[in-house]
Amino acid sequence: MKSKIKFWMLLIIAIALGMLIGFIDSRPHWDDTGITVGMILIASAFLGFVRPQRVWIWALSVGIWIPVWDMVQNNNYSSFIALPIAFVGAYIGVLVYKLFFNTSD
Repeated sequence: MKSKIKFWMLLIIAIALGMLIGFIDSRPHWDDTGITVGMILIASAFLGFVRPQRVWIWALSVGIWIPVWDMVQNNNYSSFIALPIAFVGAYIGVLVYKLFFNTSD
């Protein structure tokens, strides 16, 4: 039961972080892709480290919001590059978890 609660709490956090990053990135005068990429990597790596099971959920929950914001506002599909970045970050988090805790899941 505790595991399910932790999962849902982390999912809400992941969605909120992704939406916040997407919102910041969608502002008219925001033009700093490097910071956006860094925020995606850090957020998804943190979630991958905290809960390495179902890592793909963390990557999608964080990374999908930038393309969603961009498609709605600008009808631009090029921002889907945020998804592979989120996956890289999430799997880096899992790698760090496995290096620290030496588990074989």
